[in-house]
Amino acid sequence: MLDMIQQMASDRLWIYTALGGSVLGAIFVAWIGKTRLGLWAYSKIDNALDYMVYRWGLTWLEVPEDAWRKKYPRITKKIDEIEARLDAVEPKKLGGKTPKTTAP
Repeated sequence: MLDMIQQMASDRLWIYTALGGSVLGAIFVAWIGKTRLGLWAYSKIDNALDYMVYRWGLTWLEVPEDAWRKKYPRITKKIDEIEARLDAVEPKKLGGKTPKTTAP
């Protein structure tokens, strides 16, 4: 066991090949995602996952509707501020009717 650990520490080629492969893989995925083939493949994978959710009820494959709020916190904050301002400006609806204002 100790010999194997010493050999792994002295022979570092596996580290370099793992790092190089992961970097090249990430570059390829970033590039292919912008091509027509990549978009087609991503849509097919998405359709397959949707089918699995529908057919077998694999709910862990579903993306929550508010997932974008975690991914884009600045936009979420800006939208929440705009909605708060809009709520302050808009008249509140009481029972489905807008309140009547009297002119002085």
